[in-house]
Amino acid sequence: MDGIINLFKPRGITSHDAVYIMRKTTGIKKIGHTGTLDPNATGVLPLCIGKGTRISEYLLNVNKEYVGELSLGLATDTQDGEGKIINHSSKMVEEKEIYEVFNRFKGKIEQIPPMYSALKVKGKKLYELAREGKEVKREPREIFIYDLKIMDILDNRKIIFYVKCSRGTYIRTLCNDIGELLGTYGYMSYLIRVGVGDFKIADSYSIDYIKSLDREGLESIICPMDKGLSHMGSIIVEEKYFNGLINGAIVPLLKDDTEDCGLNSPFKIYCKNQFIGLGRVVEKNNIHHVKMDKVLI
Repeated sequence: MDGIINLFKPRGITSHDAVYIMRKTTGIKKIGHTGTLDPNATGVLPLCIGKGTRISEYLLNVNKEYVGELSLGLATDTQDGEGKIINHSSKMVEEKEIYEVFNRFKGKIEQIPPMYSALKVKGKKLYELAREGKEVKREPREIFIYDLKIMDILDNRKIIFYVKCSRGTYIRTLCNDIGELLGTYGYMSYLIRVGVGDFKIADSYSIDYIKSLDREGLESIICPMDKGLSHMGSIIVEEKYFNGLINGAIVPLLKDDTEDCGLNSPFKIYCKNQFIGLGRVVEKNNIHHVKMDKVLI
């Protein structure tokens, strides 16, 4: 079985735990995730199965979607509800101010990664240093907020919001930074990931449901590898080059096939009416060719 399972990760387990559980449940050893989801968050966690593990790197950069809850008036050391309260404020914020500040976080912004994160400094994870009571300087990182909508405001203290963002965005930090700009404090009190690229929460499967499936049922919920890469372009290669392609040869492309193909960008490659893997367009003797990066048949 090769492809991707759209898993609904429950709260309280790590992404690594989810992989372990699914290996045990399915009997498939070759399973990997496509980017971690916080243990205290729930939602979409695509898992690559079999040969699908070889495409996981191409899913790391897809956009993520979340629904979260920001609670105002308190700051925690972890920027979420699991941490220790380190600051508090009784300031009441007007609804108008909340909308104005939210709008300022759309587009390209910078974030300083939180200490309680898996980023490494000199080979050690930041959260390990934080647990030792240490804090180190972190450089701001550029991220992109494609969409940020307020869904509800409760007593001007709790804000339910939707966000679509780039890879590397910390929703905990977003909540913390919004709280600070409002002149108070804020932490992420709830988070559910509702989308990873084309994988949506409506199409996800719980661990209990997956455990109930027989082999045929399991195969039916595995998304084909190329469907999981719908954000990538595709190239169809003439059938006569099939054997050459799957054996690592660089084969020529028809001119019509290369009009929308950027040089050295990854593409899905099809031949003989099937997805055969990932490759790129290279130039050789002023002629465009296809070079396979990963053969997946």
